[in-house]
This record gives sequence, C-alpha cells and structure tokens, in this order.
Amino acid sequence: MIGVFVNTATVIIGSAIGLLFKKGISKRFTDAIMIGIGLCTIYIGISGALKGENTLILIVSIVVGAVIGTWLDIDGRINALGDWIGKRFKKADSGNVSIAEGFVTASLLFCIGALTIVGSLNAGLTGDNEMLFTKSLLDLISSAILSVSLGIGVMFAAAFVFVFQGSIVLLAQSLQPVLTDSAIAEITCAGSVMIIALGLNLIGLAKIKVANYLPAIFVAPVICWILTLF
Repeated sequence: MIGVFVNTATVIIGSAIGLLFKKGISKRFTDAIMIGIGLCTIYIGISGALKGENTLILIVSIVVGAVIGTWLDIDGRINALGDWIGKRFKKADSGNVSIAEGFVTASLLFCIGALTIVGSLNAGLTGDNEMLFTKSLLDLISSAILSVSLGIGVMFAAAFVFVFQGSIVLLAQSLQPVLTDSAIAEITCAGSVMIIALGLNLIGLAKIKVANYLPAIFVAPVICWILTLF
C-alpha cells in the first residue's frame, strides 16, 4: 500500500501548493486558466476514449451507469458534501467552480487510465510500486495546476485516489481475472467520455451531472467479464 499512500500524499501536497499560488493570481487569470484546463481536459478525454475496443460495451456501461448513478443521486450527494465543506473553506475556495466539480474532475483525471489500474495491480500482486511512484510525481504536478483553477475540491480528490487505488491493491488477487487488458481499455474509454463531459462543463458549454455516470467505470469490466463467459 506504500504506493497508494505516496500517491495520496502527493495529491494533497500538490493541491496545497496550487492553492497558495491561487491567492496571488487575479480572477481574470484564473478564469483564463480554467478555460485552458477545460480544453486540455477535453483533449485528454478524446485521446482516452479512442482506446476503447467495443462501442457496444461503452454504450451499455454509460447507460447502466447513468441509471444507477441517477437512482443513487451521486451528483446530488457529492454536491451536498461539497456545499458542507465549502462553508468551512470559503477563503480557500473563492473561485467560480464548485468543490464538487473540482473533486469529480480531479478524481477522474487521477484515477482513469492504465497507469492507475496496472500500477495498483502490480503493487498488490508483486509489491512493485514503481508505476504508482511515477504516477505520484505526475499527480503532484497535475494537482498543483488543477487546484489553481478548480480550487480545494482537487485536494479532496485524494480521498477518492486512496479508496480507488487502495481497493485494487488489496483485492488484486481477486480482480486480476476481471481486469484484463480489454477491461482496462473499456474502463479508460468510459471514464474518458466522462472526462470530455467535465471539459465541456469547465468551458461553460454544458452543465452535465457527470458524477451520476461514475458507476459506468465499474460496470464496464463486469460486462467484459460476462462476455468472456459466452
């Protein structure tokens, strides 16, 4: 688990650094940075979505995920938690992006991709944390940049990083048969579609409740596993 602890710590440290710099940057610049982050987010989403191998799996994953997420009202719950946190961190998060939006954006960017899943599997199966250490350095830089425009919500994404990666590490033996190369590709694809939606939200073209689609990243590998049975 040492790789997970290091990665979680780097997200917190990077976010803290970004928040410190944010205080010295005027709103005009932070708004421009946010649009730039939004455009880069869309690019990251498009490049990741192209890694999918089966469009049908993507469609079913997104639809089923949306049904589950809407039924559980994940977006509403995260926003409620964000509002509760926001009341206690008003000075640290005085921008025009909600804590929930910063949390969901950073959580997806930090946890969607082969580096996260394969790195966590390696750590759990062989104790090799090299990939997670590499990811930690990348997340240190990314969290510092993201928190300038997305605020303190990025720091709270460290909790999602810890739970998501930690779960894969601890359950690596059980998850290995399910998290095949194809499954990882479909998880990346489904998550990347959500990242595109986040980018559209950040540049103001849409207001999609992206959190309600989060279950899709768990539905995708299950569908891949079911298909292997036939």
